[in-house]
Amino acid sequence: MRLGEEVVVILPSAQRGRGKRIAAMPGVRVVESEEVSDEAFEAAGLAGARALALVDQDDLGNIHAALRAGETRPDIRLVIRMFNTGLGNEIRTLFADCAMLSDSRMAAPWFVAAALGELAPSHVRLPGRTLYVARRDEVAPAAVICGIADTEHGGQARLLPPEEGAADLVLAVADPAATDPLQRHRRWRNPVTRLLDWIRTINRPLVIAFVVTACLLVVSTILFATVGGNNLSDALYLTVLDAAGAAQPDITLAGPNKIIQVLDTLLGIVLIPVITAAVVGGVVTAQLSDRLGTRRAPIRDHMVVVGLGNIGSRVVGQLRDLGMPVVCVERDATAPGVALARRLGASVILGDAAREDTLRSASVGTAQALLAVTSDDVTNLQVALHSRRLRSELRTVLRLFDGDLAERVQRTFGIGGSRSVSSLVAPVFAATMLERQVIDTIVVGRRVLLIAEIPLAAGAELIGQRLGEVNEFGEARVLALRGPDTSLLDWQPDLDHVLVEGDRVLVVTTRTGMGNVFSSSSMPAVSG
Repeated sequence: MRLGEEVVVILPSAQRGRGKRIAAMPGVRVVESEEVSDEAFEAAGLAGARALALVDQDDLGNIHAALRAGETRPDIRLVIRMFNTGLGNEIRTLFADCAMLSDSRMAAPWFVAAALGELAPSHVRLPGRTLYVARRDEVAPAAVICGIADTEHGGQARLLPPEEGAADLVLAVADPAATDPLQRHRRWRNPVTRLLDWIRTINRPLVIAFVVTACLLVVSTILFATVGGNNLSDALYLTVLDAAGAAQPDITLAGPNKIIQVLDTLLGIVLIPVITAAVVGGVVTAQLSDRLGTRRAPIRDHMVVVGLGNIGSRVVGQLRDLGMPVVCVERDATAPGVALARRLGASVILGDAAREDTLRSASVGTAQALLAVTSDDVTNLQVALHSRRLRSELRTVLRLFDGDLAERVQRTFGIGGSRSVSSLVAPVFAATMLERQVIDTIVVGRRVLLIAEIPLAAGAELIGQRLGEVNEFGEARVLALRGPDTSLLDWQPDLDHVLVEGDRVLVVTTRTGMGNVFSSSSMPAVSG
């Protein structure tokens, strides 16, 4: 609605769930229909619509609805939500004007950044170069494209401040030779710590039996060296051979040596089965855990991801790409994300994450962070609160549908981060419906910046004005310019360039800038 467009929404009911809130929005008309049928499209006025967005969580259902709409309006602008981006790219070619967007792909980087406790590098791949978000003091001045936010003054970040030097967060040109900015999150683990972690996975009675037996062998060595009258090396030699079953009866030995030799032989009989049981038990347990999804999680410094739906699967993939150890908790063993997580090398625990014993089995007490990203807000909140009770300083990140609720939960409960996926991706869907090419999003705190390419068609108010006029609104910043007769982007455009029809301006902008600046002021909506 910030773009000033009239909207018709097809919902099963305007009185259930979020239908009431949608119906109460000014300029929004709701059509009630249990399915997206031809009748529903007719009632919604598809014949005269500029664009159609299909945003159900069902990929196949969205494809079906798109095919139905295409039979009535083959020329309509289609924006389709798809989790399976590979399938989406294939389907897109079937329509004259179609864009495929993945809300989980757009939202996952924010959850990853919040879990790391800072703004993780957000790479934006554009024609001719790759940009990334970084602190100004972390990059060379020559690599800085523009400042995008001032996060050091006041409680809320100032996006695109008029004073370029005031922005401590910048867009910079990626340098392949630069050191890995995430290296500090990849913690070196002491070999002794790894050995202790492995020991903890072995059956506890076997560990106790092994330790007791080893202690008795040490006592035997001491007795050989003291009571038996042997030097230390001979005492150790006799103990090892006796325990290995190589003892030879010798009736001429002194009484104490006979007793020690018998003791060592009996300990050797016990020690070999204990070692065999530990090794075989560990192998069998690991194989069964792989099949049943109950393998123990890494003991410390890992990420716990609760929920392996669309968002969870993307988050796990990005965390594993960054080299982070991950433990996943999922209630449904048949969830598609379970197989994906295992294939990526993450541990998977099948169980109810709302139960404290499940969280304990995921080693929440020693984790770097926990991300609760199921599709159920109540479960996410419950998991976050249980986790904080197990470890008060644990960084927790949770997904909530309602943006206002997410902000209040974060403020009231001290949650490390909470986010509404819909509030993050909605501006991208809206801008794409108006045929503006939104290339990527950047999340700063609780606000969103869009990187978009804006075409100028006949009648655009910016035609005849200087390119620098775009920067003067404080809601947009020019990154590059593409002329009407070239496919190349000019990354150092002349701000005194007079804009003409066919120019395409690459900008980083706020949601308000996309709506107010481009639609109602300098850059109105461009028809396809």
